[in-house]
Amino acid sequence: MATMQTAPSARRALPPRRPRPSRWQRMWRKRWVRGVLAACAVVLVWLTWSVGSYLTAPGGDSVAARLAEWARDHGFAPVVVTLEKWQYDLHPPKVGGAPPPISAPSVGQSVAPPTKSQTQKASAQALTIAMRPPMTPPVQPALPHEGQWTTLVQVKGQPAVQAAYVRPDASHTSYLTGVVWMSHKLLKFNLHPGFSQPGGTWTVPDWIPPSQRRGLVATWNGAFKLADAHGGFYLDGKTAGTLTTGGASEVFYKDGSMTIGSWNQEVHMTSNVVGVRQNLTLLIDNGKIAPNIDSNPEINWGLTLGGRYYIFRSGVGITAQGDLVYASGDALSAGTLADILKRAGAVRAMELDINPAWVSFMSYQAGNNPNNPTPQLLLHDYQRPADRYYTTTSRDFVTVYAR
Repeated sequence: MATMQTAPSARRALPPRRPRPSRWQRMWRKRWVRGVLAACAVVLVWLTWSVGSYLTAPGGDSVAARLAEWARDHGFAPVVVTLEKWQYDLHPPKVGGAPPPISAPSVGQSVAPPTKSQTQKASAQALTIAMRPPMTPPVQPALPHEGQWTTLVQVKGQPAVQAAYVRPDASHTSYLTGVVWMSHKLLKFNLHPGFSQPGGTWTVPDWIPPSQRRGLVATWNGAFKLADAHGGFYLDGKTAGTLTTGGASEVFYKDGSMTIGSWNQEVHMTSNVVGVRQNLTLLIDNGKIAPNIDSNPEINWGLTLGGRYYIFRSGVGITAQGDLVYASGDALSAGTLADILKRAGAVRAMELDINPAWVSFMSYQAGNNPNNPTPQLLLHDYQRPADRYYTTTSRDFVTVYAR
């Protein structure tokens, strides 16, 4: 029986043999692979060094805060914002419920530095500072003690620093906002840099050394990073960033006084100005809340979780009498923060830093050791410890002393 043979045309066509790479091609490929691996190694070494410099920098910033700062400083700010928004959407502030019992830190006596003349001492002792009339809380009916002022720090026997607590709005009733009033007659105010914000070299230290703690009565946090603040930082006769016309500004003077205003409108550079810290535009001006408080919140009130988000916020203002008011707490929008500062008597006010990693207010009690007063938190839910400014800190801050 004849064997059937496949016709040549029906045979399966074999793929053409790939030519063997030449010696030159093989050498080029090896060099290319080595180059890619070397580039990856360089990037890895740089990344390790760059991130490591943030993780090992001085100060008490958390690992999460340090990583977020590195990302923002290296072009990944949109990624950080997106992650923070996802976090907010997954864990929004609680609605309803009751706050913790309303109570203030214990009252203490701040001892003024022993450099005052007898005339100055007599003048200070002649001052009579009244307790503030109760604030009208945003939520009615008010809880027991809500909006009522208590003394945090006495200076020369007078209630120089007073605090009150209120719920921020009718929805977020399980949170308390701490509000502080500070007498401009009994206190003086100073601006400090942080070692990375604004960075650079300054004669004013980026912490409160032991030699500068006598007479200390309060501290509060700074504002946004200059890249996000749309303004500048001035101290020691030099400027970081740019002092921007219309920018909301904390302004510090040689005599220890300070004010809040819009730059080149209500406040200006003069020979008496020793410090300026700008951040966005005013929340309150001429006793009125900014008309754009609820419009374009991520442009007007911060890219990171803009003004419509209910998060940890802080702000500072000045009253018609020249006294300072500060407010901070969780579950605040830009609008509710402005409302509380206005209720506290502010005729001009500005937003400071946001997010719990950066916000804090401390009062200080001299006790038996006036050269090393003990710090106390205004709110227990701050992330930072009370002695935050007794060590090097990454961001700028304000110190308050007895006159």
